Amino acid sequence: MVITGMGAVTPLGLDAQTSLDAVFAGRSGIGPIEGFDTSDMVVTIGGEVRGFDPSGVVTPADAKRLDPHALYAIAAASEAIDQAFPGHRSGDPLIADPTRLGVSVGSSSGASTLMQEATRTLDERGPARVRPGVVVYGGTDSAANVLSVRYGALGAAHGVSATCASGAMAIGEALRTLRHGYADAMIVTSGDHCANPVNMAANANIRALTRDFNAEPARASRPFDAARSGFVMSSGGAALVCETERSALARGAEILAVVEGYGASSDAHHATAPHPGGEGASRAMRLTLADAGREAGDVGHVNAHATSTPLGDHSEALALAAVFGGDAVPPVTATKSVSGHMIGVSGTFEVLVAVETLRRGLMPPTLNLETLDAPEGVALDVITGEARPFSGDLVLTNSLGFGGHNATLLIGAPR
Repeated sequence: MVITGMGAVTPLGLDAQTSLDAVFAGRSGIGPIEGFDTSDMVVTIGGEVRGFDPSGVVTPADAKRLDPHALYAIAAASEAIDQAFPGHRSGDPLIADPTRLGVSVGSSSGASTLMQEATRTLDERGPARVRPGVVVYGGTDSAANVLSVRYGALGAAHGVSATCASGAMAIGEALRTLRHGYADAMIVTSGDHCANPVNMAANANIRALTRDFNAEPARASRPFDAARSGFVMSSGGAALVCETERSALARGAEILAVVEGYGASSDAHHATAPHPGGEGASRAMRLTLADAGREAGDVGHVNAHATSTPLGDHSEALALAAVFGGDAVPPVTATKSVSGHMIGVSGTFEVLVAVETLRRGLMPPTLNLETLDAPEGVALDVITGEARPFSGDLVLTNSLGFGGHNATLLIGAPR
């Protein structure tokens, strides 16, 4: 499966290029929360999407009906489609046979803001005032609904939800759809708006979010650092246009990168804590390498899940050591040090970062790593300071979610 388009709406920028430039420059998107009152909250920082105007993405009616997560996913998908299909005219099919075009959307929390508002309306004003649009737009798949109609995608359209692995699994399901011959192209997008009061309060109450850096937001997300104390909640959207190589070549599309392999597993261990030895994560990585027909030594760089939680970082480090060897783990980047954790979007956005790593020949830096804290026997080479030159042709990226959901993707340079 090849990638021919990319799009993003993140705390780092309102398009893919701006967001990626920030990643490679090591520029943080974390700041004080401005979208709601945090005066009674223990965590007052996050990664918000700032300056986003949905009027350029959907109709005014849909801008009111849709949850922010869907608006971010649709905006990112629209950008990816514009790149993959330059000169496309509205109303024309994207590919010759629309029955061969599908949509795969990843989201962890789905329409959480919309449903929170609907619940308040029900409680305060009664059932007659609940908006009927909640029936259609209250689900994880609402962006898939809009995108399939807009672009005439007559293939399968669905939502994928697996907490922090949602975006990566949406890509993996697209890969399998194309490989099995059910489609020629897939619009793959993800959206989550978890930087909202309910999601942030719940995550703070289970001690998942850092409380130590409210006064220094840019220093808060610090994967693999000894002073890490939890992740930073973010919102956003990220998207890809994925096709069979035959489809892309037939229409003369520029191939940005290749999704060579995908693997998924479950820890079957705990609702929030990862397996302490990283067994599920290492199994997902091995499945991905086997799926691609590659060896661990072929991988030149790892974009780690690395959320900045002590348990999660420790478990992933052990999983990397199990796959590559304790002293042979490839250089590692932790993108969430810059973006915060966009939950279901992170896996998709980090694939964009992997593609850009290959295209730029650079591995982006990790912020806030002052004192490396890795398990005994694991020699992690985490890139800090400035982007480092990269001459390899394979990047592995991990997404490891609450509930023990693990998904790994292997991204390769165009052949």
